[in-house]
Amino acid sequence: MSGAGRPSLQLVDARGLSVAVVTATWNAEICDQLHRRAVETAQQCGAQVSEYRVVGALELGVVVQELASAHDAVVALGCVIKGGTPHFDYVCDSVTSALTRIALDTRTPIGNGVLTTLTQEQAVERAGGEGATEDKGAESMVAALHTALQLSAIRAAKD
Repeated sequence: MSGAGRPSLQLVDARGLSVAVVTATWNAEICDQLHRRAVETAQQCGAQVSEYRVVGALELGVVVQELASAHDAVVALGCVIKGGTPHFDYVCDSVTSALTRIALDTRTPIGNGVLTTLTQEQAVERAGGEGATEDKGAESMVAALHTALQLSAIRAAKD
């Protein structure tokens, strides 16, 4: 994991925005940490947060799609750790494609905080716990809220 080029986490003023957080329960320790950090960050930014859980990463897309029409942004969180079969590749590709398509089709920012790692240790390092090198729950939340604010400004300028 390089993290090269990653900007420092800059909280945004998201008062008045609503954001949904949808988190998989597979790899629960990692996903719970991602969820906790995303919710804490949304609250620090002043956004109204709704929380949802799904079983695994493949279930994220349909719930995120449903929530996108009722929220200013949605954050999808999960953890897929490579095993000994190609299943990892199929899951990662499917989830990324689904979240991207939902964002474009609904014109709603979707924060992709689904970790795709080779090992459990890499997932721990990215989940934002004590001593972690990255905080993907918080980063995904800020990215989604920042994008929602940008879209709001663009749409207001058109009016």
